Amino acid sequence: MDAPRPERMSAPGKTEPTEAIARARAGDADAWGVLYQEYASAIFRFCRRALPTREDAEDATMDIFAKLMRDNRLLQYDQSRSFTAWLYKVAANHCWDVLRRRKTRQDKETDDLENVPLEHPDPNQLDRLIEQRTSEEVRRALDKLGARARMALVMRYYSDMTYDEIADALGVRRAFVGVVLLRARHELRQALGQGGALAAGGTS
Repeated sequence: MDAPRPERMSAPGKTEPTEAIARARAGDADAWGVLYQEYASAIFRFCRRALPTREDAEDATMDIFAKLMRDNRLLQYDQSRSFTAWLYKVAANHCWDVLRRRKTRQDKETDDLENVPLEHPDPNQLDRLIEQRTSEEVRRALDKLGARARMALVMRYYSDMTYDEIADALGVRRAFVGVVLLRARHELRQALGQGGALAAGGTS
């Protein structure tokens, strides 16, 4: 079974292709090919979680790399920081722009915030629940969330973005990010069909 652990391109022990990054920054087309081969699969998987269809994810992956190369956006990358984390953030912002332009769903996060349950799943409990599901089951569950809730989860748990970075990308106040994530986790738990089981675990 395909266990959908949150995949990190910058996994411990993995060395980033610093030479290829430097060459790509200088405009070397071959180096861009190396970076695409190295990161395209992970970026596609990220986009597949964030966007409604496989075709959307394929288009987004191509667009992300095309824009990086065409506009040489690597010049915006701070070489003192993780390249893979930066690339995830680029992908997250691109996916949110796609969803925002399409207005695919009416977000519910700003409605009836008083109805957000005070008892919510521990993130570790939710991680364990996700581990028990296939990637396709998790994607179907994410599809049931509003666009903003879905992107907040993907940004937080798949690209390790901070609350400030999520707030900036989604165009909301930083204080509101926690509320969005709280509701998103609750809705994902329900969508995965284990709301009652996790709730039974309660909070201490």
